[in-house]
Amino acid sequence: MPIEKRWVVRPHGDPEAVARLASHLRMSPVLTNLLVQRGIDTVEKANKFFNPQLSDLHDPFLMKDMEKAVERIERAVANNEKIMVYGDYDVDGTTAVALVYKFLRQIGHKNLVFYIPDRYNDGYGISIRGIDFAARKGVTLTIALDCGIKAVEKVVYAKQKGVDFIICDHHLPADEIPAAVAVLDPKRADCNYPFDELSGCGVGFKLVQAYAMKHGIPFSEIEPLLDLLVVSIASDIVPLTGENRILAYYGLERLNRMPSSGLHSIIKICGLDKHNITIDDIVFKIGPRINAAGRMRMDEHDENAAPSGGHAAVNLLIEGNDKLAQEFCGIIDSYNQDRKNIDRSVTQEAHDYIESHPEMKNLKSTVIYNPKWMKGIVGIVASRLIETYYRPTVVLTMSNGFVTGSARSVPGFDLYQAVESCSDLLENFGGHMYAAGLTMRPENVEAFTKRFNDYVEEHIDPQILVPQVDIDSELLFSDITPAFYRQLNSFQPFGPGNTAPVFVTYGASNHGDARLVGAEMEHLRMDLVQKQKPNTTMQTIAFQQPTHYEWIRSGKAIDVCYQIVENHYRGTVTTQLRIKDIKPVGR
Repeated sequence: MPIEKRWVVRPHGDPEAVARLASHLRMSPVLTNLLVQRGIDTVEKANKFFNPQLSDLHDPFLMKDMEKAVERIERAVANNEKIMVYGDYDVDGTTAVALVYKFLRQIGHKNLVFYIPDRYNDGYGISIRGIDFAARKGVTLTIALDCGIKAVEKVVYAKQKGVDFIICDHHLPADEIPAAVAVLDPKRADCNYPFDELSGCGVGFKLVQAYAMKHGIPFSEIEPLLDLLVVSIASDIVPLTGENRILAYYGLERLNRMPSSGLHSIIKICGLDKHNITIDDIVFKIGPRINAAGRMRMDEHDENAAPSGGHAAVNLLIEGNDKLAQEFCGIIDSYNQDRKNIDRSVTQEAHDYIESHPEMKNLKSTVIYNPKWMKGIVGIVASRLIETYYRPTVVLTMSNGFVTGSARSVPGFDLYQAVESCSDLLENFGGHMYAAGLTMRPENVEAFTKRFNDYVEEHIDPQILVPQVDIDSELLFSDITPAFYRQLNSFQPFGPGNTAPVFVTYGASNHGDARLVGAEMEHLRMDLVQKQKPNTTMQTIAFQQPTHYEWIRSGKAIDVCYQIVENHYRGTVTTQLRIKDIKPVGR
């Protein structure tokens, strides 16, 4: 039985500001209310929001150490030094490596290699194995992307091996900053860069932008790299505000109009080449395929190779030949199919285990361990378990003699603090409020499980364990006209900080065609009408919500909250309501 959700309708925006914007923009007051709720309460702010300009990007030289980073790359290029571009194995890291690698190749530097750490053999971030690889290959400068901000000892080790580092990261630094040639991170306490929510790839792009500015390279020549950047922004779930909104806006334009060969091959294999690609398409279709490569365990390779699934993802993203890109994409897609099969199987095993242990079901958190599960998918499994049990979750497995895993949280609970409270039991850990990774010795699993569960029991507000749907505004079905949808669409790109609006309509009912669909009849498709305006019928889909089918089929009233989307089916495009939750009226 699904957990009943709590609906919270946001307070209405300031009426004067709403009316003023509605009049000036000639826009529905429902939509100008959305603007005011999001802090866009003046005409000037609205114009910037609806018309992002590349000229509003910040000067990259405002970032601390940027001048040093550019100078070191200039020296490496002038002396034909071998440069290694190094990045994490997720989407942000692999797109960042591809972006910087493509730029260096574009300016004519051919003495290049890249390295993506293997999740199983290197672990996260800058590794000894990666540094040794650089030294063997004669690398004298490594540009690390989406990692490195805490790699104090590793940077010292690299220096001893004759390898300089430029670090481009966006994670929170520790007290000590690595002694690299340059450390670019807008979250540094001593960095005055005006926007600190860039992705790792975004920091890499600012480095590229700085180099281009210093060398008189027009922005138009680095603009093609924005297709990689928007994939990073969407997949890394950074706020789509400020500079990220500008970069994502033009990145989506590039992705839809003229994507690079590698991304175009993914777009085609996802079936996205027939309609306008959105942030959601990246999050749910493009990003997972790139991510899957870094999740899979690779066969052992020669020690002189750079073996990792993420390596295959970068090969695809930097490929300029369409035919070769299609071949690489086929490999990536097969990784994704394997990943889906494995995570589906492991999720079912985890569900079965919890259901067979009633004492676990009554807890306010989940800690589950199986040494046979694949390290690369435990984070996905943790997220899947939250969909069912809705509570902070840790999924653990065995890797290289240690127990390692991923933790995920629910909105409002600081998971990082819960993990940190067990730090004496851990070999290492890292993350943020809603996601973390951790490693411990096998003998500490039992103590960790008890300590973590006790911490959550003591500190979590019970209300947090009830899923919440945030609703922006009430809406009548009759308000959803083509003009309304066009104006709503101009709010894109949607994402954190500018989420796709959720509307509520009260007193709707089935128009007579409600039916269950899907392989396991798990989705509910129906046309709804509203009592107040019975002539307006809306096509809807409620994924994974078959519960109220009989009530709806009988014609009884329901309240629904939903997002308004485009539905593409066999060449036909229609407006559809994607139902987030249903409440029967009067039950």
